[in-house]
Amino acid sequence: MERTDIGPRMFGDRLGYNHAVLVENPRRWLFIAGHEARGDDGAIAHPGDIRAQIKLTFQRLEETLEEAGFALGDVVQIRILTLDIKAVTIHYDAVTEALARADCRPASLLAQVSALSDPRMLIEIEAIAVQ
Repeated sequence: MERTDIGPRMFGDRLGYNHAVLVENPRRWLFIAGHEARGDDGAIAHPGDIRAQIKLTFQRLEETLEEAGFALGDVVQIRILTLDIKAVTIHYDAVTEALARADCRPASLLAQVSALSDPRMLIEIEAIAVQ
């Protein structure tokens, strides 16, 4: 697989995301449904704490990737949906830290929506990974 980052955007001294990611000759694709901050009991964890929900959501995303034989660095696109875009923006360093640790530079979307599937959810993240 060949990957080319197109139009990278920087946040401070870290790469935040790419405007596009060109993937040529991928062997495997993984389409990942929306993930949220669910505890081991299946309930939404950290109600009202956007930062904690961001971190747990990335942890759950990485667990799914690992189960399929992928890593966060294989993600080429993420979509972050939130009920409160201002709160996510304030804590966006939690997103960039997770991505930077994995050397992940996806094309991405951050959007505010009026509702998610559980009223205690503040954020949901879906992704596409390739190898």
